[in-house]
This record gives sequence, structure tokens and C-alpha cells, in this order.
Amino acid sequence: MNHAGLSELALRAELAGLDASAPPQQTDIDGWLIRLSPGKAKRSRCINALREGALPLDDLLARCQRAYDAAGLPLAVRVTPWSRPADLDARLAAKGWGAFDAADVMLLERLVPEPAPAALQALEAPAYAALVGALRGSTVTAIAAHAERIASAPVAYQGFALKDEAGTLLACGQMVVAGGLVGLYDIASAVPRQGHGERLCRALLALAHAQGARQAYLQVGSDNAVAQRLYARLGFRFAYRYHYRSPEAELT
Repeated sequence: MNHAGLSELALRAELAGLDASAPPQQTDIDGWLIRLSPGKAKRSRCINALREGALPLDDLLARCQRAYDAAGLPLAVRVTPWSRPADLDARLAAKGWGAFDAADVMLLERLVPEPAPAALQALEAPAYAALVGALRGSTVTAIAAHAERIASAPVAYQGFALKDEAGTLLACGQMVVAGGLVGLYDIASAVPRQGHGERLCRALLALAHAQGARQAYLQVGSDNAVAQRLYARLGFRFAYRYHYRSPEAELT
């Protein structure tokens, strides 16, 4: 991938996303960020090839494989426009590693203030992880890992539920605000295609603006056209794409 032409905001969003998704189980191996959370989110149990180190690629991959084997997790590399070495994607493909789970990072370059269109219920990390996990059908282990990650991340997560007057869950989502930038995460609707996801996002962005955010980012599946249209209505635009590669079958 070539990162020529990518904006400074795109790089800020990438780095902010790394902070926001940091699990306690991570370490550095020769410039690569190794994440070993047992949670469902792949970004918390993958390799981010941040810098080019001194080891030959095969030796580095072998060391990483041992770390993932010891943790009982499949090895996966998250490939972005900033991955190092610059030809990492091509070299992994040449080894027969399959690519999967492409995601688009979308940016909102100017977050304007507007009245919050809905009231949100704030939730602590365990309650929020349990709520999202129930919607996704996550395992008990994955829910516990999610709660651990958002509670211990280096930047403060804020989780919210959108409910109707009777207290029925309509949608939920998280945000993290840091350095004038807000990231939206885990946007999930309990009642799809009724506009609740958009109401939730608008409320989150309004709250984030009140907390000092002036720009925003999010990550969405490259094949999720419905969500992409929603975010486009909010003013988000495509910035860059990333995907994963693994020597194993596509990871769930």
C-alpha cells in the first residue's frame, strides 16, 4: 500500500485508534506491537507492524508465532498504509497468507455543534461490554476481555445506551475523546433499520463536541454498505482501508 496523499488527520486517527484499542496484553517485538487479548475484537489480538526493526522478516514472524502459540491465539497481522516494511502486504501474500476482514477508516474533518437529538444512558465498562456482547452473541470470555480492555485502555472510553421511554434498548455505542479528536466504536442497533443508530451517533458527536472534539473518525467494514451510508449522512468520508493477513484460515 502507498500512503502518499493520506492526510495528517488520517495518521492521527490511526494512532488514536491504536490507543483506543490497546489491551493490557501487549508487548513490542522488534518494532512490532503484539496484542494478545482473548477478546472478540481482532484489533486487540493482532500484530501492528509499526516500525521496521533489525530482524529479518522470517525471524520476526517466527518470534511472533511463538508468542501467539503461548497465548493460545491465532497469529494475524493488521496491514495498514503505514505498515513496515513497506512491502509487508506483498511479502505475506507471497507466503500464501490470506487477506480478510477489510475495514474502512472514515473521517469527519469538521465537527460542528448541534443540539443532542437524544438522551443517552452512560454505562460502566462491565455493563457496556455485557450489553454489546449480548447483541453480538459473544462468549463469556470475549465479554470479559472487552470489559478489561475498555476499562484499562490508555484513553478513557465512554459507553452509552439509547433507550425508548419504556426503557427498551434501541442502540448502543462507545466514544473516546482525546486531543480534539473523537473516535466512535461498537455502534450497534438492537432494532435495525429504524434510524436508532443515526440518532445514537448524532448524540455521541454532540456530546463529544461539548467535550472539546472538533474532528472525528470511525472504522467500518468495507462490505457494510448500510453503515457506510449512515456515516456518510453524518459527514464522514473514506480515508483509508486496512485488512488482516494470517497463515491460518480466516479468523472469526
